[in-house]
Amino acid sequence: MERARRIRRNKWLYLMILPGFLYFVLFKYIPMYGLVIAFQDYKPYKGIFGSEWVGFAQFSRLFHDPWFWEITRNTLVLFGLNIVFFFPVPIILALMLNEVRVQAFKRAIQTAVYIPYFMSWVIVVAISFVMLTVDNGIINNILTMTGHEKINFLLDVRWFRPLYILQNIWREAGWGTIIYLAAMAGTDPQLYEAARMDGAGRFRQMWHVTLPSIRNVIVIMLLLRMGSVLEVGFEHVYLLLNPTNRHVGEIFDTFMYTQGLLQGQFSYTTAIGFFRSLVGLGLVVCANAIARKFNEESLF
Repeated sequence: MERARRIRRNKWLYLMILPGFLYFVLFKYIPMYGLVIAFQDYKPYKGIFGSEWVGFAQFSRLFHDPWFWEITRNTLVLFGLNIVFFFPVPIILALMLNEVRVQAFKRAIQTAVYIPYFMSWVIVVAISFVMLTVDNGIINNILTMTGHEKINFLLDVRWFRPLYILQNIWREAGWGTIIYLAAMAGTDPQLYEAARMDGAGRFRQMWHVTLPSIRNVIVIMLLLRMGSVLEVGFEHVYLLLNPTNRHVGEIFDTFMYTQGLLQGQFSYTTAIGFFRSLVGLGLVVCANAIARKFNEESLF
């Protein structure tokens, strides 16, 4: 009875939760039933109930596939580069924006760094293509005018990963600052006043007041990112791929697309997706346990 009264009292809050709850049920939990085809030799015309059961054969094939170790290496390298180079950028950008005192200038900068997020990866990669192409690309024209040789950024294997990271930073970093700026807004102003009375300058205030106040948020965002260790963005990588850089750019998402949708190997790619999800879950649990051990904020 008490629970029923609580539900009636907060009915509008539960109604607001309903769309999100239905989204997760319909698009996250119900499709999990399809994971059963990872243990079958799935044939679309036979369906799930008529396809042959093969147990762990698809997983055995996965671990013996020469491509498996290559795409694992490529995915982990891109994830590592994201953690090292991309993850700190929104934090640094948010700290810089938080120090701007002229509100009109601050809003203009925020708008400028938010805009790229609303562009699709197709547009971002197309802009990069126009700027970096060997034939009349802006960057190569500048190199030529300054006496340097042209660089084939789009076909040179060495430039695949730098381009991926730079495009990721340009498009995503501004939007990522929103969470950190919101966390900074909740910092007690009296802490800044106390720091100023102790003689702390702007940098000292940022280091000893602002950063500690958002430390828990940083930990949570890092934990959430650990769950996507084998997911580094299908569309972005797929648009950058070409025959010359595939051996350094092929990742789990693009491999699943080519093998599953284009070649019809549904059971095999479902096994890959299952494996990837288990790895992400394991890393989140481990990272969460480490965070709790050091008395940091945790997910659960």
